Amino acid sequence: MNRRKFIENSGLIGLAAMLPASGFGEVAKPKFKMGYQLFSIRDEMAKNPIKTLEFLKSVGYQDFEIYGYDNENDKYYGYKSAEFKLILDDLNLSVSSGHYGFYPYLEKSNDELKRFVDQCISGAKTLNSKYITWPWISPEQRTLSNFKLMSEKLNRIGEQVTNAGLGFAYHNHGFEFDDHDGQNGYTIILKETDPKLVKLQMDMYWVMHSSKSTPKELIAAQPGRFVMWHVKDIDKVTRDYTELGNGSIDYKNILPDPKKSGLEYYYLEQGGNFASNSKQSAADSAKYFKNTLQKFL
Repeated sequence: MNRRKFIENSGLIGLAAMLPASGFGEVAKPKFKMGYQLFSIRDEMAKNPIKTLEFLKSVGYQDFEIYGYDNENDKYYGYKSAEFKLILDDLNLSVSSGHYGFYPYLEKSNDELKRFVDQCISGAKTLNSKYITWPWISPEQRTLSNFKLMSEKLNRIGEQVTNAGLGFAYHNHGFEFDDHDGQNGYTIILKETDPKLVKLQMDMYWVMHSSKSTPKELIAAQPGRFVMWHVKDIDKVTRDYTELGNGSIDYKNILPDPKKSGLEYYYLEQGGNFASNSKQSAADSAKYFKNTLQKFL
C-alpha cells in the first residue's frame, strides 16, 4: 500500500493536506527530542492511537517509547508495523525504543526466546527504533536465582540484538533494589551482564523511591552505560506517581550529567495517579519539563 492510499484509508488525509511536503519549518532544537513513554497514556492509545499521537505532538512530544507489541501479528496498537511507521512519518514523529514482553521467556527455552527476539527485531527495525528494552519481571520471578538466570538471558538477547544492528537495554523498577540477605537484583544484573551488549534505562522515579543510591552515584559506577532515562515524579504524600513538578523529586539537583550517563534518549512518564486524566498529565509534565528541566540537557 502506498503512502497516499494508506493516509486516505486511515483518515489522515486532512492532516496530510495541511503539512508542507518538506515537513515543518526549521527551528532551534534542543539536543534531545522530548520523549514520552506511551504506557502513560495507554487509555487514550487504546481508544484512538492517531488522535492521541496528534495530541502528544501538539504539547511538544516528538519521540516515543512503545509498549504492547503483538509479536505474532506484527502489530503496534492494532496497526501492522509498516502501517504504524507510516502514521509516525506523516506526523513527523519517531519511536526510538520499545518495551517488549520478555518476562514469560525467562523460563522458556533459548530457541523460543530467540524466535521472540527475532520478531521484536523485525518490528523495531520497521519502526526505525534504535533500542529494544526488557522492562519488567513478574512478582513470583523476583528471586536471586532468577536475577542470575535473567542476566544470562539479557546477555544472550543483547548479543542477538547487537548482531542485528540495534541496541538492547534493561529498565529498572524498584524491586531490583530489594534486599535479599545483603544482595539485590540490580547489583547482580550490573555485575553479570556485558556492558557492551546490555545497556541500561534508568527509571529515576524508582531509583529515588527504592534505591539507596542516587542517579548520579549509579552513573558514576557505570559511566556511559545509562543510554536512556525515564523521568517521573513522586507524590509528596502517597509516594505514588504524579505530574512533573508536583512531587518530591528535586530534578534540578538530581539530574545527572547526560554526557557521563551516555544519554541518547529520555522519556517523561506517569504510570497512573493522574490529577485529572492521562492527557492533561502528559500536557502538564511537558510544560514543566520544557520550562524548568530541558535546559539541563
